[in-house]
Amino acid sequence: MTSEESRPHRPGELGRLNGAAPSNGNGSRNGAGPRNGAAPRNGAAPSNGNGSRNGNGVRNGAAPRNGAAPRNGAASWNGAASWNGAAPRNGEGARNGNGVRNGNGIPSGPGIRNGHGPGSPTDSDDPEDDLGNRLPRIGIAGIAIESSTFSPHRSTVADFRQSRGAELIARYPFLEAGEPLVDRADWVPLLHAVALPGGAVTDGSYLRLAKEICQLVRAAGPLDGLLLDLHGAMSVVGRTDVEAELVEQIRAIVGPDVLLSASMDLHGNVSRRLAAALDLVTCYRTAPHVDTWETRERAAVNLVARLRDGGRPLKAWVPVPVLLPGEKTSTRLEPARGIYELVARAEAAEGVLDAALWVGYAWADEPRCQAAVVVAGDDVEAITWWAGRLAKQYWRARRDFGFVAPTGSLTECVRTALTSTARPFFISDSGDNPTAGGAGDTSWSLDQLLRLPELTGPDVSTIYASIVDPEATEAAVVAGVGAQVRVSLGGKIDSGPCGPVELTGQVLAVDEGDPVAGTAVVLGVGGLRVIVTARRKPYHLESDFTALGLCPREADLVIVKIGYLEPELYQMAADWRLALTPGGVDQDLLRLGHRGIERPMFPFDPDMADPALVPELL
Repeated sequence: MTSEESRPHRPGELGRLNGAAPSNGNGSRNGAGPRNGAAPRNGAAPSNGNGSRNGNGVRNGAAPRNGAAPRNGAASWNGAASWNGAAPRNGEGARNGNGVRNGNGIPSGPGIRNGHGPGSPTDSDDPEDDLGNRLPRIGIAGIAIESSTFSPHRSTVADFRQSRGAELIARYPFLEAGEPLVDRADWVPLLHAVALPGGAVTDGSYLRLAKEICQLVRAAGPLDGLLLDLHGAMSVVGRTDVEAELVEQIRAIVGPDVLLSASMDLHGNVSRRLAAALDLVTCYRTAPHVDTWETRERAAVNLVARLRDGGRPLKAWVPVPVLLPGEKTSTRLEPARGIYELVARAEAAEGVLDAALWVGYAWADEPRCQAAVVVAGDDVEAITWWAGRLAKQYWRARRDFGFVAPTGSLTECVRTALTSTARPFFISDSGDNPTAGGAGDTSWSLDQLLRLPELTGPDVSTIYASIVDPEATEAAVVAGVGAQVRVSLGGKIDSGPCGPVELTGQVLAVDEGDPVAGTAVVLGVGGLRVIVTARRKPYHLESDFTALGLCPREADLVIVKIGYLEPELYQMAADWRLALTPGGVDQDLLRLGHRGIERPMFPFDPDMADPALVPELL
């Protein structure tokens, strides 16, 4: 699942840039790694008890406190740092240029070295720090989406929000004016494209974005590093392991000496090919994701620090043959919470630069889809020991992962809600969760709800968010607020579970200026309020509802196309259930029909032998 949040900068992020190891007050690291093959000294967690380093080190981003909302507001698809992005700043965009095409249509060619290459600034043009040292030039680029190969939806260029130039710099809170990282490098914005999760990206759309990134990398002149803002679960029609392909194309342009640092979602996939192509890679440590910007900042801090001193670190990579949905691996609960606390301890160990654990993306059918561990640093024994420990810990816990909430069929969950006194009572319509890649128009659940007289009568107030159907939305707009309309809803993109559903209801609200949905309307059938949108939109924030005149806090039932509840909804819910509904992101992985993943794989092969889990140095 994907989400983005804004958060204030925290002091202490630049310890590594200053050349100092994170300190516990006496100059030594906490949770130090092994020496001469020994176990870590005490294995202690960072001493401040919240997963962050003491002293000048970058924070570790440990699991949140039982679903606490992120600082400075909950994750948002339409907020300041969302799909619509922050307001652009004044400044120049990246220079355009033309690359040489190779066999697959992506610009390629010889590496760019400092002081060489087209459009290179002269030495006198290079920005310098206060001591007269030349600042490293770091490009920023990436494509971020998670794509369900089990959804018939297809993602296109039109689904991506593209940022270039000053607008791309404004995407990152840690590159705002006055932030320490701003003056530690000459940041070169290229292109970043991010989309709401959906179906596989069309090949032409991927090529269009990838070609522009490669052209801009070439035209940027000499670069010392690249900050790659990825997700890790993008699938493209006709291709596999596409993030690795993109990174390899960038590597072919910049050459072997430029450091590539990537930030990723923990629901991404890290194949050997991708791990080998990158020099630095890290991922979120929370699900729901409340450390998204902290993770990107960590990737930037590590990159700047290694460009200043140390260069390319060693990496230990371990694939773990486990593939579980995010709703079973939430860091709100054990065992994921404890495992990700161990990731933070690994990063704090002596000789370790960064530690990361990926759950993988369960709704794509590619060989790379599985859990993975990468630990980077300069001490071979430390990084291999910690990589092996994290991999084995995850494997041993594979049978202990459970759903983040009580589950049941949709009807069972509704019956439980109706007999409960908890209000509002939330139900996740998980099989068509648009933030995991669902089409957003699966109508099976709506059909079931319309068959329940308790919900279509006047006594129970229920909100259903939402279903995408541009034709039905337009019909409601034309009819106007207060009018009765008859529409065929949903089942037009993903008709597998159920075709279009006939609904006759009153138009209760119209919002033609929704920045994500385009147009959103509310149709009323008795006490049931159905949100219908022109474009796919998740409903994660209270303001998403109140913009349509709906008050979820006062409703009896709130049924949302979502998996685990995002922080604002989680805090609002008096109780909740996870309905195991059909769709492109069905929680029942065994009935989806994976064919392309590596086997054996848990839980597809529950009695498989224990894997070796031997770290490979890259």
